[in-house]
Amino acid sequence: MGVIQFFTLVVQSILWNAQVVDDELDEATRERMQQRETYLSWKMSRLLQELEQGTQQLELRTQEQSGFAWGALLFAALQQWQFWAVAGVLLLLFRLCWWLRKRSHEVDSSSDEESSSSDREQAEEEDDDSDNDQGRFFEERIQWPVQNLARDRQVVKDLIDNFILVFREILSNSFFPVLQPAIRVGSAFEGWSPREEDIIYRLLVPLKPPPGHAFHLELGNRGVTPAWDSYVRVELVCTCRREQLVGDMLCFLHHPEEELRRDQDPSLLRTLCTGSYLDVQKTARWFDQLVRAAWVVLPQSATWRLTMLPSSRSCKFQVTEGNNKTRIIEMMFGVQQGNSDIFVSSQNSEAFFTPSTMWPESYAVAEAKFFRHMARQVPHDSYHLRCLQAYARILVGTGFSTYTLKTVVMHLLNTIPLSGWHRRHFLLRMEDILRYLRRCLEEKRLDHFFLGNERVPEEIILPPDFHMAEPLNLFQRLVQDPAAHAEAMREYRDLQERLTRLLLLGR
Repeated sequence: MGVIQFFTLVVQSILWNAQVVDDELDEATRERMQQRETYLSWKMSRLLQELEQGTQQLELRTQEQSGFAWGALLFAALQQWQFWAVAGVLLLLFRLCWWLRKRSHEVDSSSDEESSSSDREQAEEEDDDSDNDQGRFFEERIQWPVQNLARDRQVVKDLIDNFILVFREILSNSFFPVLQPAIRVGSAFEGWSPREEDIIYRLLVPLKPPPGHAFHLELGNRGVTPAWDSYVRVELVCTCRREQLVGDMLCFLHHPEEELRRDQDPSLLRTLCTGSYLDVQKTARWFDQLVRAAWVVLPQSATWRLTMLPSSRSCKFQVTEGNNKTRIIEMMFGVQQGNSDIFVSSQNSEAFFTPSTMWPESYAVAEAKFFRHMARQVPHDSYHLRCLQAYARILVGTGFSTYTLKTVVMHLLNTIPLSGWHRRHFLLRMEDILRYLRRCLEEKRLDHFFLGNERVPEEIILPPDFHMAEPLNLFQRLVQDPAAHAEAMREYRDLQERLTRLLLLGR
């Protein structure tokens, strides 16, 4: 137990000390560092003294019982895993202390030379990237999954593009929804899938109304939760003028029903709707049929194998190459809100039961666009995705969702200077994420990133009411349920321990 406490103390000291070393140190910060260093030295001395006393007691007992030689006792003690673990952690701590002292001296000297040239600043940055790169030291200890996401993403994109081309040919002159180019969303395309076995390549296929139809969105109330209870109402529109000019279809509103049944395919209301509303489950089954029909004419079908997977609100399937490389692909469907990056989609909602006519509001396209925007702004060696990937990995089995941590990281990306996401700041940012989450838990408030956030990049197009909306609290349930809040704080402490193990053991 003492060794575990020692591990925790050392890692917490590493994170604390790494946090306070920044590009500029004031006197108060240096004083806190010195006080913290004194405290840690005292604490380490106490722990080492206890360890030494324990060893001495073991030696006395052993001598009394067996009379073994002192050399044999020392050899046995050296074989104890606690000894080597403590020695390894001490080595880590001494390395970090050396770096902190050197970094502090560099900042002191640089404060007296504010007029230094850009060449010198670049040299200091290169030095940080080498000897002083503590972020690299800990990042390289983590056993990251072996992934080739860039190649796999391109393979999936090419396959889906081929599917959409065939779909359009099959659906020409029909009254099914008009399929738009698929939009890549989710962790696999954003670049932070935590584990190889968890990778699902998700795409959102926008739907447009076919001729003679119109879509009307009935959005839910965004009072205390996102607008999960949204619906797509389908309405028939007059096409008599089109019939006179082009003559390619009969007007569903003004032609006799018998004539329509005899001479024209049924309307969308009769195929994929329940009542007047577009049905998610009917749309998913229709899309499954499309995939099966289109697969046989795709070039990949000659050497690949297609396996349809069960999903009531999306089209989900697995493709297997000749070398047995498999990929899971999920195509969701959505209807765009105006010309914005916000959709209502077929994704599952947080509700226990989601009616088949409900289309929850989706921010997946806006989120993917945000990460693409950041990829163009951050330094070339930015580790913001590595931070998100590491946390997504240790979240498995806890009550925290990856969406919660994703929201935290998006907020921090929007507030911390982008130069602070270099690899050498890996430890700092990991601690920032944990600290931000703790503050949100204590305040029982985590604001939705897009609703009511005035700092969203202008590149992301939001509906007008998003800017005027009150910030939405994703932790509202913690306000209403004290037991849920207590459980969340307990799981936060578990998350701290998981991070400690990840940094020390790499897994």
